[in-house]
Amino acid sequence: MVSLQASPLPALRDRDVTGQPLYVAKLSEALHQQGHELTIYTRRADARLPERMRVADGFEVVHLPAGPARQLGRDDVVQHIGEFAQSLHEHWTGDAPDLVHAHHWTSGFAAVVSTRHSGIPVVQSYHALLGGDSAAHERVVGREAARVIATSGHEADELAGLGVRRSKISTVPWGVDLRTFTPNGPTAPRKGMSRLLAVGGLAPHDGVDDLISALATVTWAELVVAGGPSRSRPAPDANLRRLRELASRHGVAHRVTFLGRVPHAEMASLMRSADVVVCPQWHEPFGIVPIEAMACGVPVVATAVGGLAETVVHGVTGVHVPPREPTALARALRSLLANDVRRQEMSYAAEDRARVRYAWQRVALEMSRAYQRAGAPVATGAEVAAAAR
Repeated sequence: MVSLQASPLPALRDRDVTGQPLYVAKLSEALHQQGHELTIYTRRADARLPERMRVADGFEVVHLPAGPARQLGRDDVVQHIGEFAQSLHEHWTGDAPDLVHAHHWTSGFAAVVSTRHSGIPVVQSYHALLGGDSAAHERVVGREAARVIATSGHEADELAGLGVRRSKISTVPWGVDLRTFTPNGPTAPRKGMSRLLAVGGLAPHDGVDDLISALATVTWAELVVAGGPSRSRPAPDANLRRLRELASRHGVAHRVTFLGRVPHAEMASLMRSADVVVCPQWHEPFGIVPIEAMACGVPVVATAVGGLAETVVHGVTGVHVPPREPTALARALRSLLANDVRRQEMSYAAEDRARVRYAWQRVALEMSRAYQRAGAPVATGAEVAAAAR
């Protein structure tokens, strides 16, 4: 694994870490449990860290020099990619891995440069395309990589638009920790009315405006919004102010609660407190929130866009609605909240889909197949069966 900027070590120790570090950590753990010998290479961001840290037998994290030994922003890391690539090349000379899986284009660029004359296959995960000034580098990585991973069909389309050949793309979804996100466990306190929960940003394209507008015609229901400024370090936020004013204009301010950023460790109990989790985004490439909600056995109402449309099965684990249409959103919410039996059926189906489709062990098994298609050694049937068990 190559994760230049996002070290997985914090995610292995801290349940509140999310994003790319969590993905690399959980995928690596699952691959290791299936018998892969695995090393994660990341940039040294703290001078106190040793070069090598062993997580378990056959699983270690290596910190390589690339710029100053302190935290750097994504743009600041770019100028140190060459140094990082040289360190990778030196480590792999005489001890080459069977395959390299790079995360984000910066890691991918370093990986393809360091393996160009070695024949080591590189698998690339972008964790969202940035475009703009990064587009040319993203395109080079996509062209040089032996395999490119998309987390959804929507992202696969974006990669094809970048110029990546369809035949090189494998779609492997994001995973969910089924030990944390489960229907059983602590539940956040709630009021006597039905609860709708939205998790994400507060910008217009995040769709909370549409949800607040819909709430005006969804009676006896409260809306809880998790996202935005941190609760411990509140700061003026134009989006939050806009949403509060919108709630006041619609006469629902007393039924809307803005929690700010909620630690990931508290997210499962918050989801279990909801009758419905709502994902009203105008566009969403992955759909991580509905996966976690389904694992908690909570039905999801989601806009039929990107990864949301693929994650939520309409009429089975939740309901699809068109984006930017508060009237349709309100109609779906009223129908679902009024039918306890339907919600319970969706709850069972949602939990089952999360367990079968999105468990990290299942994701790791699919990733192993992508590695084989990229040129990694092929596992025997017995090894695959053992990994599945």
